[in-house]
Amino acid sequence: MDPISERLRARHPQRIDLSLDRMRALCEALGNPQDRLPPVVHVAGTNGKGSTVALIRAIAEAAGLCVHAYTSPHLVRFNERIRLAGTLIADDALNAILDRVEAAMVETGGEATVFESTTAAGLLAMSETPADLAVIEVGLGGSLDATNVIARPLLSVITPVDLDHAEFLGTTIEGVAGEKAGILKAGA
Repeated sequence: MDPISERLRARHPQRIDLSLDRMRALCEALGNPQDRLPPVVHVAGTNGKGSTVALIRAIAEAAGLCVHAYTSPHLVRFNERIRLAGTLIADDALNAILDRVEAAMVETGGEATVFESTTAAGLLAMSETPADLAVIEVGLGGSLDATNVIARPLLSVITPVDLDHAEFLGTTIEGVAGEKAGILKAGA
């Protein structure tokens, strides 16, 4: 396991807890970085999210745009989850951002899951690095996913939907699709 993953597993709860309350409080303590992002493409779905993010990023970069990307899970190193202006976040920068996220958690007396902490770190890093576009992948579901603190995406994309994570999203395609549709916002 890479050092960043070890750090997160040691300091944050491992459970999945679908709620936006903790994430909203954490973002507020960090100065609401989700409100300072470049235009966002928000991607949800069951299959093909990562490929869709990679394709959108490649198209935008080929068009000369500077692009952030947030994905999960990583394949080899945790840093693969956060790409700033086309480059994977460096260890030192990621550790410094995680320090700030953890300090905000202490300040608010709250806690955050590994994914919430990671998402907050990604949003904070992206908000402080200039770019033309941010492509952000949902972790689980949609409406209650930590990434859904983004109020006004430029574009919401839903890849093919199938039954997944039934213990959280339900046992019908309609229920899963409804959860994933939670990233759709008026005007996007």
